[in-house]
Amino acid sequence: MDQNLLNVVDVEATCWRGSPPPGQANEIIEIGLTVVDLAARRRVSRHGLLVRPARSRVGDFCTELTSLTQAEVDTGVSFAEACRWLAREHAAGERPWASWGEYDRRQFTRQCRDTGTEYPFGEHHTNAKRVFGEFHGTRKKAPGMDRALRMAGLPLQGRHHRGEDDAWNIAALVLFLVERGAWPAPDLGDRTA
Repeated sequence: MDQNLLNVVDVEATCWRGSPPPGQANEIIEIGLTVVDLAARRRVSRHGLLVRPARSRVGDFCTELTSLTQAEVDTGVSFAEACRWLAREHAAGERPWASWGEYDRRQFTRQCRDTGTEYPFGEHHTNAKRVFGEFHGTRKKAPGMDRALRMAGLPLQGRHHRGEDDAWNIAALVLFLVERGAWPAPDLGDRTA
């Protein structure tokens, strides 16, 4: 396994203005993944995968936020197949990974537990939002991804709240941190706290 590669992951999930409707729960409906070569300091691939929810529906609020519709996610793969795809195609169990904040890691953990699906990732997760906050001295209140891009002088590419685009933009922020010597080395272990 190439320790220079990092999976940057961003998910979109079913969501509502308030609490979920009775009998529904937040479920992943899109997985965005960008592979970053940390040594070469570049994004090497970009992926998006639609995931078909089993216990919830995409409503108007979710469509407004993500642009995803129920008809679109109905064409996706099952959550279990999405987890197998991460493990098979992106070495998710061995390769370090990062997300902006803790939501993505927690959503995978909860959804895997609730569905009996094997968790696809290894233990080496980095909270890129926290690292960015530490770099900028705003650890207690690290900015959202779109504000962080502005702070770094980077453009928002694509549509905010689409997994594939957000993973691409988060990867740009990871590289911003790498270039400034602020990204933790892979052997530092779990940076989720």
